[in-house]
Amino acid sequence: MLRSLIEELPRIASEGRQEAQRIIERLSSGTRIGLQTNELVLPRKDVSGFFRGQVPNIPNAFNIALDGGTWMNRLVYGDNLLTMQALLSGDPQTGLPSLRGKVDLIYIDPPFDSKADYRTKVTLPGLDLQQKPTVVEQFAYADTWEEGTISYLKMIYPRLVLMKELLSERGSIYVHIDWHVGAYMKIILDDIFGKDNFVNEIVWAYKDIGSRSVDYYKRKHDILLFYQKSSQRKFNILRQQLSESTMERYGSYFDENGQITYRWLKENNPGVFAKLKGQPENLDQPWLDINAGQPLSDWWDVISPLKSHFRESVGYATQKPEALLERIIKASSNEGDLVCDFFGGSGTTAAVAERLGRRWITCDIGKPASLVMRKRFIDQEVNPFLYQSIGDYQKEAFQNNKKLRRVGDLSQVVLGLFGALPFAPEQVNDRNFGYVKGTRTLVMVDSPNRLTTAATVRRAVEAKASLLGGDWDKVIVLGWNFAFDISQAIEKYKNSNVEVLVIPPDLLDKLSKKGFKKLIADKTVRFSSLQYLMVNPVEVSMNGNGEDELSISLNNYVLLSPDNIPLDDKDKEKLQQVMEQDPLSLIEYWSIDPDYDGETFRSTWQDYRENVDNDSDPLHCVYSTRITMPHKDERKVCVKAVDVFGFESQVILNVKS
Repeated sequence: MLRSLIEELPRIASEGRQEAQRIIERLSSGTRIGLQTNELVLPRKDVSGFFRGQVPNIPNAFNIALDGGTWMNRLVYGDNLLTMQALLSGDPQTGLPSLRGKVDLIYIDPPFDSKADYRTKVTLPGLDLQQKPTVVEQFAYADTWEEGTISYLKMIYPRLVLMKELLSERGSIYVHIDWHVGAYMKIILDDIFGKDNFVNEIVWAYKDIGSRSVDYYKRKHDILLFYQKSSQRKFNILRQQLSESTMERYGSYFDENGQITYRWLKENNPGVFAKLKGQPENLDQPWLDINAGQPLSDWWDVISPLKSHFRESVGYATQKPEALLERIIKASSNEGDLVCDFFGGSGTTAAVAERLGRRWITCDIGKPASLVMRKRFIDQEVNPFLYQSIGDYQKEAFQNNKKLRRVGDLSQVVLGLFGALPFAPEQVNDRNFGYVKGTRTLVMVDSPNRLTTAATVRRAVEAKASLLGGDWDKVIVLGWNFAFDISQAIEKYKNSNVEVLVIPPDLLDKLSKKGFKKLIADKTVRFSSLQYLMVNPVEVSMNGNGEDELSISLNNYVLLSPDNIPLDDKDKEKLQQVMEQDPLSLIEYWSIDPDYDGETFRSTWQDYRENVDNDSDPLHCVYSTRITMPHKDERKVCVKAVDVFGFESQVILNVKS
C-alpha cells in the first residue's frame, strides 16, 4: 500500500539532511567540484559588421576576490546541486573564495508542474521545430517527477540546505511556488530554516489573463515564501502609491507638504484616536506620507504576468516580469550585494540585479535557458561576466536510470549496439571500456550523467597507452553530452588516433520502447561524428594608424546527422533540408577572441540571431566582420559558434601580419 505524503515527509527530510551533510563533509575534506570557464563574455554585439578597439585589460587569472578584488558575475550551465557545491568550496582557478555565508539574497522559481512540456521551440527559416530536453535534462526531469511530489521534495530538500549554507546571517530567500506543492514546500522550509525564520507568505495575484470554461475556481495567484537566515536580515521598506480614491477621500486633510495629519483621525474616528499611545500634542503632525505611499503588504496585485508582446519578453515559457523581481531585490538587498538564482530560466533575476547595481550568480541545467540568458545579458549590455559550466560532471550529478540500474549496465548496452565487446571483470574492472573483436580498437563509453570533456579524451588516450599493456591502435570515445572544449581536445590529440562519436540522444527512448535485442536486429542505432565549423582564412591588413585590421568570415557549418538532435522523426526530416540548403542558419551565435591565449576564450565580438541592430533578419547572424586591433606580428584568433540546439564548435587560426 502506498504511503501518504505526510508519512513520507520524515523520510524525505532525513535523507535530504544526510545527502546535504555528505556534500558538506566532502567539501570540508578538500574534495572540490570546479567551475570551468567557457567564456569571459564582453557584452559587445555586432551593430555594423565592424568593431574597433582592443580587448580590455583583464588579467588571465581574472583577479576575482570578494575582498578588494574585481568581482565578476557568473552564468553557470549545469545542475544547481553541483553549482552550489562549487560555490561553497571556492574556485581557485578564477580566484573565487568560498561563498559560504556570503550571499545576501536568493530567489528561486523551481519548476512545480510534473506535467509541464519541457520542449523548446526552435524557429529556423521556414521551419518550426520542437526540441526535446537533452539527455542531461531528461535525467534531471525524470528524477524530479518519477514519484510525483515525493521525488520533487527529495530533489529540493538538499538544495535548500546548501542555499542556507550560502546565505549570510543577514540574507533572505524567496521561494516562488504555486498550488502544486506549496503546502509541502512550506513544511520543508520550516524544517530547514526554522519556523521562527518564516517572514511572509506573499501572494502574487494575477491580473485577468483571459477566461475559459472550467470546472473549478480560476487559479489566479502564485505564492512566494519569504524566509530569513536570522533575525539580522536586511529589509528595506517599500511603499505603494496611494490610489486615486484614497487621495480623493483624504484630500481635505493633507497639509501643505502633501501629508495626512492626525486631525483627520480625531475628527473621523475619535474612538480610535483616543486609544492611540503617545498622541502628538500638535494634531497637524504627519500621519501618512502620501507622496511615498503606504508600506507594501504581502498582497501583490498590481504586477501583470508577462505576455509575449511585452518588450521585456524573451520568449521563455516561465519568464517572470522584471517588476516582480525588482520589488524583491530592492526590499531584501542593497547596492553591491550578491544575489543568486539557482533555477535561472530566462535570467530575470540576474538582469534586474544588474540594473539595480547588485552582483549576481545564476545557473540552469537547461542549455536553451543558458543560451537565452547569455543573449539577454548582452542585449542589456551588462558588465563583463563569466559563462561557466561544471568542470567535470560527477557521478553524484543525477540518480541513474532506475530501469538500467547502474550506469555500468547502460555502458554494456551501448558497447553492444556499437558492435564492441565488454572486457571480462578480471581483465578490466572499469565496465565503461570494451573492444572491437578482431581489431586493436579500444572503445570507451562515457556516462549520460556528465559532460564529455577534454579530460575525458585525455583519459581515453591514456587508457589506449596503458590498458592491458597498451598497444592499442585506436581508441573511440562514445559520449552523450559534450563540453565546450571538446573540439579543442580532439584537435590537441589528433595524432593519438582518438575518435569521438555521439550516442543518439533518443537511445534511452528506443531502449524502453523496443528493447536491446530488437535494436540490435534492426541495426537502426547510428553513432555520428561531432558537428564542426569551417572558417575562411583570416585576412590581415594594416591601416593608417599602424593597427591590424582583421577580416573574419564563416565558410560553413556542418551538422553531420539530425540523429544527434533530440527531435521527433518528422522534425529530423525537415532539419535535414535546412542542413543541406542553409547550414549557417543553424548558428545561434558566434563570437571571436582576436587574441586567444590558449586558455580562456574572451568573447570580444559576437553576433546572434534576433540581433537586428546590424540587419533586418532575425533568423540569421551576419557571417563576416572586420576587427581593428593593435598590431602584432603573429596572433591566435579563436572563433566559436553555438548552434540553435546548444552544440558548440570552435576553430583556432594562427594569423601572421
